Amino acid sequence: MAASSCNTDSGCSSCSSNSSCSTNEQEKHTEELLKKRLKSIKHRIMVMSGKGGVGKSTVTVNLASALVQLGYKVGIIDADIHGPNIPKMLGINERGANSGPNGIIPYEPIENLYVMSIGVLINDDDDAIIWRSPLKHSVIQQFLAEVDWGELDFLFFDLPPGTGDEPLSVSHILKDIDGSVIVTTPQEVALLDSRKSVTFSRKLNIPVLGIIENMSGFVCPKCGEKIDIFKVGGGEKAAKELKVPFLGKIPIDPEVVTQGDSGKPYLFEKPKSEVTNSFLSIARDVVKQIIK
Repeated sequence: MAASSCNTDSGCSSCSSNSSCSTNEQEKHTEELLKKRLKSIKHRIMVMSGKGGVGKSTVTVNLASALVQLGYKVGIIDADIHGPNIPKMLGINERGANSGPNGIIPYEPIENLYVMSIGVLINDDDDAIIWRSPLKHSVIQQFLAEVDWGELDFLFFDLPPGTGDEPLSVSHILKDIDGSVIVTTPQEVALLDSRKSVTFSRKLNIPVLGIIENMSGFVCPKCGEKIDIFKVGGGEKAAKELKVPFLGKIPIDPEVVTQGDSGKPYLFEKPKSEVTNSFLSIARDVVKQIIK
């Protein structure tokens, strides 16, 4: 995903036969590409969490899958540069980026679901991405500008935990974002950090589509008893206090982990489960908020 080379006949004073365009020319070219891509992407959603381990990537994959089931064309940019999990969760085992006439071709693990991630560009899953913020900003910009997303109804950004470089880069590059979805679990520590994601969104004028309470209770498959392993209701309480929508609760189902590890989205494998019904309900709520 290298920058485009400059035509030396154009009179670019900074170019030589073996160099790329000047920074200004390169930025101008990227901006033009970016505007072109964004015209074909109707709605953009950031998926955030205040802390790690709350199932944010799982929510991203399954919420995107729910929208595909509802008949939409959906893309995912895996903006978690240091911990890209989306390829694994969608069964993408190939490496590298293939180019077409209109740019980099995103992966399509499921019909109408398109993906780009740094995880497909590294040689080994154990490789560490040791980058400072300018490089991370640059690759997120490239994922938007240089990837041939085609016509999309929704584009999700799966962000790392917290309110640092990557969410700032996405908000700066896009400028116009339809909303953020905040993922939390019921325990107090996760809820405390999720509030920061709401504050972040508000400070950057990004609408908060709502809070999702993940891992909300476990129903025993043998006896049917519900066990609140991590408490329950904290996400809904936080939403009320912060005056943002509460999108719903996702119960614990061990099959969610199993399907994620095997690269098969849970919703397509367990179409009649309580978890699937929750994701479809949340997806409809998101659509209702955005498409008015």
